[in-house]
Amino acid sequence: MGSGQVTDWQGRNVTVAGLGVSGVPAAKVLHGLGAHVTVVNDGDDERARAQAVELRALGVTVRLGDGDTLPEGTDLIVTAPGWRPDKPLFAAAERAGVPVWGDVELAWRLRGPDAPPWLAVTGTNGKTTTVRMLAAILEAAGLRTAAVGNIGVSLLDAVLGDKEYDVLAVELSSYQLHWAPSPRAHSAAVLNLAPDHLDWHGSMEAYAVDKGRVYEGNRVACVYNAADKATEDLVRAADVEEGCRAIGFTLGAPAPSQLGVVDGILVDRAFVADRQRNAQELAEVGDIDPPVPHNIANALAAAALARAYGVPAKAVRDGLRAFTPDAHRIAHVADVDGVAYVDDSKATNTHAAQASLAAYESVVWIAGGLAKGATFDELVAGAAARLRGAVLIGADRALIREALARHAPEVPVVDLDRTDTGAMLQAVQEAKRLARPGDTVLLAPACASMDMFTNYNKRGDAFAQAVRELGAGA
Repeated sequence: MGSGQVTDWQGRNVTVAGLGVSGVPAAKVLHGLGAHVTVVNDGDDERARAQAVELRALGVTVRLGDGDTLPEGTDLIVTAPGWRPDKPLFAAAERAGVPVWGDVELAWRLRGPDAPPWLAVTGTNGKTTTVRMLAAILEAAGLRTAAVGNIGVSLLDAVLGDKEYDVLAVELSSYQLHWAPSPRAHSAAVLNLAPDHLDWHGSMEAYAVDKGRVYEGNRVACVYNAADKATEDLVRAADVEEGCRAIGFTLGAPAPSQLGVVDGILVDRAFVADRQRNAQELAEVGDIDPPVPHNIANALAAAALARAYGVPAKAVRDGLRAFTPDAHRIAHVADVDGVAYVDDSKATNTHAAQASLAAYESVVWIAGGLAKGATFDELVAGAAARLRGAVLIGADRALIREALARHAPEVPVVDLDRTDTGAMLQAVQEAKRLARPGDTVLLAPACASMDMFTNYNKRGDAFAQAVRELGAGA
Protein backbone atom coordinates (compact mmCIF):
# COMPACT_ATOMS: atom_id res chain seq x y z
CA MET A 1 0.00 0.00 0.00
CA GLY A 2 1.62 3.23 -1.17
CA SER A 3 1.42 6.71 0.33
CA GLY A 4 -1.81 7.71 -1.41
CA GLN A 5 -5.38 7.26 -0.30
CA VAL A 6 -6.82 3.74 -0.28
CA THR A 7 -10.25 3.55 -1.87
CA ASP A 8 -10.90 -0.20 -1.95
CA TRP A 9 -10.71 -2.03 1.37
CA GLN A 10 -13.01 -4.87 0.33
CA GLY A 11 -11.48 -8.20 1.29
CA ARG A 12 -8.17 -6.84 2.58
CA ASN A 13 -6.76 -8.66 5.59
CA VAL A 14 -5.98 -6.02 8.22
CA THR A 15 -4.56 -6.75 11.65
CA VAL A 16 -5.33 -4.14 14.31
CA ALA A 17 -2.69 -4.21 17.05
CA GLY A 18 -4.13 -3.27 20.42
CA LEU A 19 -7.60 -2.63 21.80
CA GLY A 20 -8.42 0.60 23.58
CA VAL A 21 -8.78 4.24 22.62
CA SER A 22 -7.53 3.88 19.03
CA GLY A 23 -7.81 0.15 18.34
CA VAL A 24 -11.55 -0.34 18.78
CA PRO A 25 -12.55 2.61 16.52
CA ALA A 26 -9.99 1.52 13.89
CA ALA A 27 -11.33 -2.03 13.88
CA LYS A 28 -14.92 -0.81 13.52
CA VAL A 29 -14.05 1.59 10.70
CA LEU A 30 -12.04 -0.97 8.74
CA HIS A 31 -14.69 -3.64 9.19
CA GLY A 32 -17.30 -1.17 7.96
CA LEU A 33 -15.20 -0.54 4.85
CA GLY A 34 -15.25 -4.24 4.02
CA ALA A 35 -11.86 -5.36 5.32
CA HIS A 36 -11.33 -8.69 7.07
CA VAL A 37 -10.19 -7.45 10.49
CA THR A 38 -8.30 -9.37 13.13
CA VAL A 39 -7.53 -7.62 16.42
CA VAL A 40 -4.56 -8.87 18.46
CA ASN A 41 -4.04 -7.72 22.04
CA ASP A 42 -1.42 -8.48 24.69
CA GLY A 43 -3.85 -8.32 27.58
CA ASP A 44 -6.73 -10.62 28.42
CA ASP A 45 -8.33 -8.69 31.26
CA GLU A 46 -11.97 -7.92 31.96
CA ARG A 47 -12.00 -4.70 29.92
CA ALA A 48 -10.35 -6.40 26.92
CA ARG A 49 -12.83 -9.26 27.05
CA ALA A 50 -15.75 -6.81 27.08
CA GLN A 51 -14.33 -4.99 24.05
CA ALA A 52 -13.77 -8.34 22.34
CA VAL A 53 -17.44 -9.31 22.81
CA GLU A 54 -18.51 -6.03 21.20
CA LEU A 55 -16.20 -6.48 18.20
CA ARG A 56 -16.95 -10.16 17.68
CA ALA A 57 -20.66 -9.32 17.51
CA LEU A 58 -19.82 -7.23 14.43
CA GLY A 59 -17.87 -10.05 12.82
CA VAL A 60 -14.36 -8.94 13.80
CA THR A 61 -11.89 -11.65 14.84
CA VAL A 62 -10.26 -10.90 18.22
CA ARG A 63 -7.21 -12.67 19.62
CA LEU A 64 -6.52 -11.88 23.27
CA GLY A 65 -3.32 -12.61 25.18
CA ASP A 66 -1.10 -12.82 22.10
CA GLY A 67 0.00 -9.56 20.54
CA ASP A 68 3.29 -10.90 19.19
CA THR A 69 2.28 -13.35 16.45
CA LEU A 70 1.46 -12.06 12.97
CA PRO A 71 -1.88 -13.52 11.76
CA GLU A 72 -1.49 -15.46 8.53
CA GLY A 73 -2.35 -13.56 5.36
CA THR A 74 -2.07 -10.08 6.92
CA ASP A 75 -1.84 -7.32 4.27
CA LEU A 76 -1.55 -4.39 6.71
CA ILE A 77 -1.12 -3.75 10.43
CA VAL A 78 -2.83 -0.76 12.05
CA THR A 79 -1.26 -0.31 15.46
CA ALA A 80 -2.10 1.53 18.64
CA PRO A 81 0.48 4.34 18.91
CA GLY A 82 1.95 3.11 22.18
CA TRP A 83 3.05 -0.30 20.87
CA ARG A 84 6.85 -0.30 20.83
CA PRO A 85 8.64 -0.65 17.48
CA ASP A 86 10.74 -3.55 18.81
CA LYS A 87 7.74 -5.85 19.40
CA PRO A 88 8.05 -9.28 17.71
CA LEU A 89 4.83 -8.57 15.79
CA PHE A 90 6.53 -5.73 13.89
CA ALA A 91 9.69 -7.72 13.27
CA ALA A 92 7.51 -10.43 11.73
CA ALA A 93 5.71 -7.80 9.64
CA GLU A 94 9.00 -6.45 8.34
CA ARG A 95 10.16 -9.95 7.33
CA ALA A 96 6.86 -10.50 5.54
CA GLY A 97 6.88 -7.08 3.85
CA VAL A 98 3.70 -6.01 5.64
CA PRO A 99 3.35 -2.22 6.20
CA VAL A 100 2.53 -0.85 9.65
CA TRP A 101 0.34 2.23 10.09
CA GLY A 102 -0.81 4.07 13.18
CA ASP A 103 -4.29 5.50 13.70
CA VAL A 104 -3.08 8.91 12.47
CA GLU A 105 -1.80 7.37 9.24
CA LEU A 106 -5.12 5.57 8.80
CA ALA A 107 -7.06 8.79 9.34
CA TRP A 108 -4.89 10.59 6.79
CA ARG A 109 -5.43 7.85 4.20
CA LEU A 110 -9.20 7.81 4.77
CA ARG A 111 -9.82 11.55 4.53
CA GLY A 112 -11.97 12.74 1.65
CA PRO A 113 -10.93 14.92 -1.31
CA ASP A 114 -12.26 18.08 0.38
CA ALA A 115 -10.75 17.25 3.78
CA PRO A 116 -9.76 20.21 5.97
CA PRO A 117 -6.05 21.02 6.27
CA TRP A 118 -4.13 20.15 9.43
CA LEU A 119 -2.30 22.59 11.69
CA ALA A 120 -0.12 20.18 13.64
CA VAL A 121 1.66 20.51 16.98
CA THR A 122 4.22 18.28 18.65
CA GLY A 123 6.99 18.69 21.23
CA THR A 124 8.03 17.20 24.53
CA ASN A 125 5.79 19.51 26.56
CA GLY A 126 2.96 21.97 25.99
CA LYS A 127 1.25 20.16 23.10
CA THR A 128 -2.26 19.95 24.51
CA THR A 129 -2.27 23.53 25.80
CA THR A 130 -0.97 24.87 22.48
CA VAL A 131 -3.48 22.90 20.41
CA ARG A 132 -6.36 24.07 22.58
CA MET A 133 -5.12 27.67 22.38
CA LEU A 134 -4.90 27.28 18.60
CA ALA A 135 -8.45 25.93 18.39
CA ALA A 136 -9.70 28.85 20.51
CA ILE A 137 -7.99 31.33 18.17
CA LEU A 138 -9.39 29.65 15.06
CA GLU A 139 -12.88 29.65 16.60
CA ALA A 140 -12.51 33.35 17.42
CA ALA A 141 -11.83 33.90 13.72
CA GLY A 142 -15.17 32.25 12.90
CA LEU A 143 -13.65 29.05 11.56
CA ARG A 144 -15.14 25.59 12.04
CA THR A 145 -12.44 23.65 13.87
CA ALA A 146 -11.69 21.08 16.56
CA ALA A 147 -8.72 20.12 18.72
CA VAL A 148 -8.03 16.49 17.80
CA GLY A 149 -5.42 13.73 17.87
CA ASN A 150 -3.38 12.92 20.95
CA ILE A 151 -5.58 15.35 22.88
CA GLY A 152 -8.15 12.56 23.28
CA VAL A 153 -10.46 13.28 20.35
CA SER A 154 -10.01 10.65 17.65
CA LEU A 155 -8.72 11.85 14.29
CA LEU A 156 -10.72 9.02 12.73
CA ASP A 157 -13.90 10.51 14.18
CA ALA A 158 -12.97 13.96 12.87
CA VAL A 159 -12.12 12.66 9.40
CA LEU A 160 -15.07 10.30 8.98
CA GLY A 161 -17.77 12.06 11.01
CA ASP A 162 -20.66 14.09 9.67
CA LYS A 163 -19.43 17.39 11.07
CA GLU A 164 -17.73 19.68 8.55
CA TYR A 165 -14.55 21.56 9.44
CA ASP A 166 -12.54 24.34 7.81
CA VAL A 167 -9.28 23.38 9.53
CA LEU A 168 -8.17 20.98 12.28
CA ALA A 169 -5.83 21.70 15.21
CA VAL A 170 -3.96 18.41 15.56
CA GLU A 171 -1.85 17.26 18.53
CA LEU A 172 0.63 14.55 17.57
CA SER A 173 2.79 12.54 19.96
CA SER A 174 6.15 11.06 19.02
CA TYR A 175 4.51 7.62 19.12
CA GLN A 176 1.86 8.69 16.62
CA LEU A 177 4.40 10.35 14.34
CA HIS A 178 6.59 7.23 14.34
CA TRP A 179 3.74 5.26 12.76
CA ALA A 180 2.57 8.04 10.40
CA PRO A 181 4.89 8.61 7.42
CA SER A 182 2.33 10.16 5.07
CA PRO A 183 0.53 13.12 6.71
CA ARG A 184 1.40 16.51 5.24
CA ALA A 185 0.32 19.48 7.32
CA HIS A 186 -0.56 22.97 6.12
CA SER A 187 1.78 24.19 8.89
CA ALA A 188 3.30 22.56 11.95
CA ALA A 189 5.20 23.38 15.15
CA VAL A 190 7.72 21.54 17.30
CA LEU A 191 7.49 23.36 20.64
CA ASN A 192 10.61 21.94 22.33
CA LEU A 193 12.76 18.83 22.50
CA ALA A 194 14.01 17.19 25.68
CA PRO A 195 14.72 13.58 26.63
CA ASP A 196 11.47 11.67 27.07
CA HIS A 197 10.16 8.22 26.15
CA LEU A 198 13.72 7.16 25.33
CA ASP A 199 12.94 3.64 26.51
CA TRP A 200 10.37 3.49 23.67
CA HIS A 201 12.36 5.24 20.91
CA GLY A 202 15.74 3.78 21.83
CA SER A 203 17.72 7.03 21.66
CA MET A 204 17.37 10.81 21.71
CA GLU A 205 18.26 10.87 18.01
CA ALA A 206 15.44 8.49 17.12
CA TYR A 207 13.02 10.49 19.29
CA ALA A 208 14.00 13.71 17.50
CA VAL A 209 13.62 12.11 14.07
CA ASP A 210 10.08 11.02 14.92
CA LYS A 211 9.19 14.50 16.18
CA GLY A 212 10.66 16.02 13.00
CA ARG A 213 8.26 14.04 10.81
CA VAL A 214 5.64 16.67 11.63
CA TYR A 215 7.45 19.12 9.31
CA GLU A 216 7.58 16.80 6.30
CA GLY A 217 5.70 18.23 3.34
CA ASN A 218 4.54 21.39 5.16
CA ARG A 219 3.06 23.90 2.72
CA VAL A 220 3.12 27.26 4.48
CA ALA A 221 5.08 27.39 7.75
CA CYS A 222 7.40 25.30 9.93
CA VAL A 223 7.18 26.89 13.38
CA TYR A 224 10.15 26.37 15.71
CA ASN A 225 11.34 27.52 19.13
CA ALA A 226 14.15 30.06 18.75
CA ALA A 227 15.39 29.16 22.26
CA ASP A 228 15.66 25.45 21.36
CA LYS A 229 18.11 24.97 18.50
CA ALA A 230 17.13 21.31 18.10
CA THR A 231 13.71 22.37 16.83
CA GLU A 232 15.27 24.67 14.20
CA ASP A 233 17.60 21.83 13.16
CA LEU A 234 14.52 19.68 12.49
CA VAL A 235 13.14 22.42 10.22
CA ARG A 236 16.41 22.55 8.28
CA ALA A 237 16.33 18.76 7.82
CA ALA A 238 12.72 18.63 6.64
CA ASP A 239 11.64 18.16 3.04
CA VAL A 240 8.94 20.82 2.63
CA GLU A 241 7.00 22.27 -0.26
CA GLU A 242 8.58 25.14 -2.15
CA GLY A 243 7.78 28.47 -0.52
CA CYS A 244 7.24 27.03 2.98
CA ARG A 245 8.80 29.35 5.55
CA ALA A 246 10.67 28.79 8.82
CA ILE A 247 8.92 30.86 11.52
CA GLY A 248 10.48 31.22 14.96
CA PHE A 249 8.91 32.18 18.27
CA THR A 250 10.80 33.78 21.14
CA LEU A 251 10.09 35.25 24.57
CA GLY A 252 12.31 38.19 23.57
CA ALA A 253 11.97 40.80 20.85
CA PRO A 254 11.36 39.03 17.54
CA ALA A 255 13.62 39.24 14.52
CA PRO A 256 12.05 39.26 11.05
CA SER A 257 10.10 36.01 10.41
CA GLN A 258 9.54 35.56 14.14
CA LEU A 259 6.84 36.15 16.74
CA GLY A 260 7.91 37.44 20.15
CA VAL A 261 7.28 39.74 23.08
CA VAL A 262 7.99 43.48 23.35
CA ASP A 263 7.05 45.41 26.51
CA GLY A 264 4.41 42.87 27.51
CA ILE A 265 2.90 42.70 24.02
CA LEU A 266 2.87 39.63 21.75
CA VAL A 267 3.99 40.83 18.33
CA ASP A 268 4.22 39.29 14.86
CA ARG A 269 7.12 40.10 12.52
CA ALA A 270 6.48 37.10 10.30
CA PHE A 271 3.06 37.49 8.69
CA VAL A 272 3.15 41.23 7.98
CA ALA A 273 4.06 43.37 5.00
CA ASP A 274 7.70 44.55 5.08
CA ARG A 275 8.64 42.45 8.10
CA GLN A 276 12.08 44.08 8.18
CA ARG A 277 10.49 47.27 9.51
CA ASN A 278 6.95 46.41 10.61
CA ALA A 279 5.34 44.38 13.38
CA GLN A 280 1.72 43.56 14.23
CA GLU A 281 0.48 43.65 17.82
CA LEU A 282 -1.45 40.47 18.59
CA ALA A 283 -2.29 40.39 22.31
CA GLU A 284 -1.01 41.30 25.74
CA VAL A 285 0.85 38.89 27.99
CA GLY A 286 -1.98 39.48 30.48
CA ASP A 287 -4.41 37.88 28.00
CA ILE A 288 -2.70 34.50 28.63
CA ASP A 289 -3.78 32.26 31.52
CA PRO A 290 -1.48 31.71 33.34
CA PRO A 291 1.11 34.25 32.05
CA VAL A 292 4.17 32.15 32.99
CA PRO A 293 7.09 31.90 30.52
CA HIS A 294 6.46 28.47 29.03
CA ASN A 295 2.76 29.23 28.61
CA ILE A 296 3.59 32.48 26.80
CA ALA A 297 5.74 30.35 24.48
CA ASN A 298 2.76 28.05 23.90
CA ALA A 299 0.61 31.06 23.02
CA LEU A 300 3.20 32.36 20.56
CA ALA A 301 3.39 28.97 18.83
CA ALA A 302 -0.40 28.79 18.59
CA ALA A 303 -0.52 32.35 17.25
CA ALA A 304 2.14 31.55 14.65
CA LEU A 305 0.17 28.58 13.30
CA ALA A 306 -3.05 30.59 13.26
CA ARG A 307 -1.37 33.50 11.48
CA ALA A 308 0.11 31.05 8.96
CA TYR A 309 -3.47 30.06 8.21
CA GLY A 310 -4.42 33.70 7.69
CA VAL A 311 -6.17 34.46 10.96
CA PRO A 312 -6.43 38.21 11.80
CA ALA A 313 -4.63 39.69 14.81
CA LYS A 314 -7.88 40.40 16.67
CA ALA A 315 -8.78 36.69 16.66
CA VAL A 316 -5.45 35.85 18.31
CA ARG A 317 -6.25 38.20 21.18
CA ASP A 318 -9.88 37.09 21.47
CA GLY A 319 -8.96 33.41 21.32
CA LEU A 320 -6.29 33.69 24.01
CA ARG A 321 -8.69 35.60 26.25
CA ALA A 322 -11.34 32.90 25.79
CA PHE A 323 -8.94 30.03 26.48
CA THR A 324 -8.98 28.36 29.89
CA PRO A 325 -6.20 25.88 30.72
CA ASP A 326 -6.86 22.23 31.49
CA ALA A 327 -6.65 21.05 35.07
CA HIS A 328 -3.31 20.16 36.64
CA ARG A 329 -1.31 22.53 34.42
CA ILE A 330 0.16 25.32 36.60
CA ALA A 331 -3.22 25.52 38.34
CA HIS A 332 -3.37 27.82 41.36
CA VAL A 333 -5.24 25.85 44.03
CA ALA A 334 -5.29 28.24 46.99
CA ASP A 335 -3.31 30.63 49.19
CA VAL A 336 -2.86 29.46 52.77
CA ASP A 337 -1.09 31.70 55.31
CA GLY A 338 0.52 33.75 52.55
CA VAL A 339 1.81 30.70 50.67
CA ALA A 340 0.56 29.86 47.16
CA TYR A 341 -0.19 26.20 46.36
CA VAL A 342 0.13 25.31 42.66
CA ASP A 343 -0.80 22.01 40.97
CA ASP A 344 1.33 21.14 37.96
CA SER A 345 0.84 17.38 38.19
CA LYS A 346 1.03 17.29 34.37
CA ALA A 347 4.78 17.99 34.71
CA THR A 348 5.57 14.30 34.28
CA ASN A 349 9.12 14.74 32.99
CA THR A 350 12.16 16.86 33.86
CA HIS A 351 11.69 19.33 31.01
CA ALA A 352 8.15 20.17 32.12
CA ALA A 353 9.23 20.46 35.76
CA GLN A 354 12.09 22.76 34.75
CA ALA A 355 9.66 25.14 33.04
CA SER A 356 7.33 25.01 36.02
CA LEU A 357 10.04 25.71 38.60
CA ALA A 358 11.34 28.62 36.51
CA ALA A 359 7.99 30.39 36.89
CA TYR A 360 8.42 31.04 40.64
CA GLU A 361 11.07 32.81 42.74
CA SER A 362 10.95 30.73 45.91
CA VAL A 363 9.59 27.19 45.84
CA VAL A 364 8.91 24.30 48.14
CA TRP A 365 8.97 21.53 45.59
CA ILE A 366 6.89 18.34 45.81
CA ALA A 367 8.42 15.84 43.39
CA GLY A 368 8.85 12.16 42.62
CA GLY A 369 7.13 9.14 41.13
CA LEU A 370 8.26 6.94 38.23
CA ALA A 371 11.36 8.41 36.57
CA LYS A 372 10.97 6.55 33.24
CA GLY A 373 14.77 6.42 32.92
CA ALA A 374 15.26 10.15 33.52
CA THR A 375 18.14 11.76 35.40
CA PHE A 376 17.70 14.86 37.56
CA ASP A 377 21.09 16.54 37.90
CA GLU A 378 20.49 19.22 35.26
CA LEU A 379 17.01 19.97 36.58
CA VAL A 380 18.14 20.31 40.21
CA ALA A 381 21.26 22.32 39.37
CA GLY A 382 19.19 24.80 37.40
CA ALA A 383 16.52 25.18 40.07
CA ALA A 384 18.71 25.08 43.20
CA ALA A 385 18.68 28.84 43.77
CA ARG A 386 14.87 28.86 43.80
CA LEU A 387 14.34 26.00 46.23
CA ARG A 388 13.23 26.72 49.80
CA GLY A 389 12.82 23.00 50.37
CA ALA A 390 11.77 19.74 48.75
CA VAL A 391 9.33 17.00 49.69
CA LEU A 392 9.92 13.74 47.81
CA ILE A 393 7.36 11.02 47.14
CA GLY A 394 7.12 7.94 44.98
CA ALA A 395 9.12 4.96 43.80
CA ASP A 396 12.12 6.80 42.29
CA ARG A 397 12.42 9.64 44.79
CA ALA A 398 15.95 8.52 45.71
CA LEU A 399 17.17 9.67 42.30
CA ILE A 400 15.95 13.21 43.02
CA ARG A 401 17.25 13.09 46.61
CA GLU A 402 20.72 12.17 45.35
CA ALA A 403 20.66 14.98 42.75
CA LEU A 404 19.64 17.43 45.50
CA ALA A 405 22.52 16.23 47.68
CA ARG A 406 24.95 16.85 44.82
CA HIS A 407 23.67 20.20 43.55
CA ALA A 408 21.63 21.76 46.39
CA PRO A 409 23.01 20.32 49.63
CA GLU A 410 21.77 23.26 51.70
CA VAL A 411 18.12 22.71 50.68
CA PRO A 412 16.11 20.85 53.38
CA VAL A 413 14.63 17.62 52.03
CA VAL A 414 11.76 15.52 53.41
CA ASP A 415 11.79 11.96 52.07
CA LEU A 416 8.38 10.29 52.45
CA ASP A 417 8.64 6.52 52.43
CA ARG A 418 4.94 5.74 51.94
CA THR A 419 2.61 5.20 49.00
CA ASP A 420 -0.78 4.95 50.73
CA THR A 421 -3.68 7.32 50.14
CA GLY A 422 -2.56 9.63 52.95
CA ALA A 423 0.89 10.23 51.47
CA MET A 424 -0.07 13.36 49.55
CA LEU A 425 -1.69 14.95 52.61
CA GLN A 426 1.50 14.39 54.57
CA ALA A 427 3.55 15.78 51.67
CA VAL A 428 1.48 18.97 51.67
CA GLN A 429 1.72 19.25 55.46
CA GLU A 430 5.51 18.89 55.30
CA ALA A 431 5.66 21.48 52.50
CA LYS A 432 3.64 23.90 54.64
CA ARG A 433 6.15 23.43 57.45
CA LEU A 434 9.03 24.35 55.14
CA ALA A 435 7.31 27.28 53.40
CA ARG A 436 7.42 30.97 54.31
CA PRO A 437 4.96 33.73 53.34
CA GLY A 438 5.56 34.64 49.70
CA ASP A 439 6.71 31.12 48.77
CA THR A 440 5.00 28.75 46.33
CA VAL A 441 4.40 25.12 47.19
CA LEU A 442 4.64 23.54 43.75
CA LEU A 443 3.59 20.03 42.78
CA ALA A 444 5.78 19.50 39.69
CA PRO A 445 6.75 15.85 40.07
CA ALA A 446 9.11 15.47 37.06
CA CYS A 447 7.91 11.84 37.08
CA ALA A 448 4.99 9.73 36.00
CA SER A 449 2.29 8.97 38.56
CA MET A 450 1.41 5.31 38.14
CA ASP A 451 3.40 4.06 41.13
CA MET A 452 0.94 5.78 43.50
CA PHE A 453 -1.96 7.08 41.39
CA THR A 454 -4.03 5.96 38.40
CA ASN A 455 -2.81 8.96 36.40
CA TYR A 456 -1.51 12.50 36.81
CA ASN A 457 -5.09 13.78 37.14
CA LYS A 458 -5.68 11.69 40.28
CA ARG A 459 -2.33 12.86 41.67
CA GLY A 460 -3.31 16.49 41.11
CA ASP A 461 -6.74 15.91 42.63
CA ALA A 462 -5.09 14.42 45.75
CA PHE A 463 -2.85 17.49 46.02
CA ALA A 464 -5.77 19.90 45.67
CA GLN A 465 -7.79 17.98 48.26
CA ALA A 466 -4.86 18.04 50.68
CA VAL A 467 -4.49 21.80 50.20
CA ARG A 468 -8.21 22.29 50.86
CA GLU A 469 -7.89 20.29 54.09
CA LEU A 470 -4.89 22.41 55.02
CA GLY A 471 -6.86 25.58 54.40
CA ALA A 472 -9.83 24.30 56.42
CA GLY A 473 -7.56 23.69 59.36
CA ALA A 474 -5.60 26.93 59.05
